[in-house]
Amino acid sequence: MPTLSSAENRPHQRRDIAESFGVDAERYDRARPRYPDALVERIVAASPGPDLPHVLDVGCGTGIAARQFRAAGCRVLGVEPDARMAELARRLETGVAVDVAKFEEWEPGKRRFDAVVSGTAWHWIDPVAGAAKAARVLGPGGLLSVFWNVARIPADLAEAVADVCERVVPDAPFDFRAAITRPPVDTYRIILDKVCDGIRTAGGFAEPEHWRYDWEFTYTRDAWLDVMPTHGAFTRLPADSLAEVLEAAGNAIDARGGSITMPYATMAVTAKRS
Repeated sequence: MPTLSSAENRPHQRRDIAESFGVDAERYDRARPRYPDALVERIVAASPGPDLPHVLDVGCGTGIAARQFRAAGCRVLGVEPDARMAELARRLETGVAVDVAKFEEWEPGKRRFDAVVSGTAWHWIDPVAGAAKAARVLGPGGLLSVFWNVARIPADLAEAVADVCERVVPDAPFDFRAAITRPPVDTYRIILDKVCDGIRTAGGFAEPEHWRYDWEFTYTRDAWLDVMPTHGAFTRLPADSLAEVLEAAGNAIDARGGSITMPYATMAVTAKRS
């Protein structure tokens, strides 16, 4: 459920949203879905490193992707602008180090990496400056791979949430209905196109490739209501407004029998350092 709003072409300028997720870092880590093992394995296999590829995780948050790459045998360094998220990432995985900084401003020194990855975070980074920084820290043949879990929210649930959002947050700085009900492929086409344009403009990479993995996950009512407050559309809502949104979503799921199967597509843009 991305939040593009009036800054749809420049989401990286919405620092108020980008840095709001740490308000409940433990919920974020608990509720957000992981990434397909096949994607992680493909990135590791395509990296030029030795037996222990060195991975830079940009916008690592609480370390969800970082822990998956650690489990796949990688050394991982995270870069994360929110100190609250970074602290939880360190606490949950002692083998993950995290530098607290915006990626565009982060100074790598002499450190170099076999892969630069970013899970559901690259849209908060300037697409040209981010690609240029990635090119700077990757060795020859190194891999830049940025990816998102894209949920296709069923129409009845999306409409129920949109209706209550328009009522309780009439002066929202973005269009809740469009953000929630617009086909996710349309939203992510904008994001992925801008990622590719940023890579081409920055230079230093081969032509970007698109990777996609389709899967699904069944949520109980309570599990999905745990996920919703971690999305950028809701992280800054007043508690009473959020409660009304969650009540409407819960009622919609109850009408479905108390659970919901969410189709996901994990969509990636990947480019080799030339």
